[in-house]
Amino acid sequence: MRLRNVKGSRETIAANPLVIRDITEKKGQWHEVFGNSKPLYIEIGMGKGQFILEMARRNPDKNFIGIEKYSSVLVRALEKCETFEGDNLRFIRMDAEEITDVFAEHEVDGIYLNFSDPWPKDRHAKRRLTYRDYWRRYNEILKPEGEVVFKTDNRPLFDFSLEEVQASGWELTHVTYDLHHSPAVEGNVMTEYEAKFSALGNPIHRLIARR
Repeated sequence: MRLRNVKGSRETIAANPLVIRDITEKKGQWHEVFGNSKPLYIEIGMGKGQFILEMARRNPDKNFIGIEKYSSVLVRALEKCETFEGDNLRFIRMDAEEITDVFAEHEVDGIYLNFSDPWPKDRHAKRRLTYRDYWRRYNEILKPEGEVVFKTDNRPLFDFSLEEVQASGWELTHVTYDLHHSPAVEGNVMTEYEAKFSALGNPIHRLIARR
């Protein structure tokens, strides 16, 4: 995926107090960052932040961290937060491969994966956020009762993900191939991509998995 560089994005990110630096030093201590012991939820590959921001607004009793690899994307999420008055949202710029270096064992209550890059070529399968190596990482940082929620409009990626969940020894507690036309849509928070693809008539697929 080719991304347009946003001039000054790194400087903007560095100056924003919602973006956490020295992240490996926070491992096992994220409750201190928020100043409370509320449940912690993370979105990996959050894009422009619409989902994680709305989740934080709706759920002040929970803490949220949005994780994004690209500065040019993260800076757009920060722009959306200019009118956010809550104190339960933070951001990290990092690669998803590093999550076990940043979060301690059983430190995270839930993980959201929304419209992740499908990496359609077979040789790139290991880069997909639902590849089995990632399920091992999720298993390490999630609490025993924690869940991973994955949404996409990409059917081949969704089918691949279902197989990887089961091959990794996880339990599928929810599967739908058309979220917006199912009872499970109640309370659903849409991402930017979800709103776009749904408006085009693309069915949205969702799975929820736990260990």
